[in-house]
Amino acid sequence: MKRIREVIVVEGRYDKNTLKQAVDATVVETRGFGIFNDRERLALLRRLAAERGLILLTDSDGAGFVIRNFLKGAIPREQLKQAYIPDVPGKERRKAAPGREGKLGVEGMSPAVLLEALERAGATFEEEAAHPDRRPITKADFYALGLTGAPDSAARRAALLKKLALPEHMTANALLEAVNLLYAREEFLGEDP
Repeated sequence: MKRIREVIVVEGRYDKNTLKQAVDATVVETRGFGIFNDRERLALLRRLAAERGLILLTDSDGAGFVIRNFLKGAIPREQLKQAYIPDVPGKERRKAAPGREGKLGVEGMSPAVLLEALERAGATFEEEAAHPDRRPITKADFYALGLTGAPDSAARRAALLKKLALPEHMTANALLEAVNLLYAREEFLGEDP
């Protein structure tokens, strides 16, 4: 399975599940139109774009292009790559009826089609040895660091959010997700590899 350096942005969890079968990459969902009102997620995407670059991979229907255009306006152009899937008529297996425009979305594409779309977008493919499988930072790690479950956990998280230049209102779970996307466990916890 090919490993991709950039963070790939998709609309929903089914898109993410399908994409994870095609490539080894960090995949973040917009949660559909939820991205329009989710300042934390948008701030995270901006940070990830600055650190690793983003590849937008939305459905080829009108809704997918609304989300794509919103993100194109919110993230610097040089930090963004565009991956497009072809217009294929049909419906996804899990749905009773096709979407409004009758096209398959990302979740309906084969791994080969998704890989080709990412290659055309200019995805950066990394060697397997570049990032060996790493253990994620866990909720237990946050607990051990006093970032959850302690009387001053909220203050510690607020200080960490400020230090990492992340939005001050991120939940503990959102912070954990962001830390795992931005740092290797050893780097964040100061462990020897």
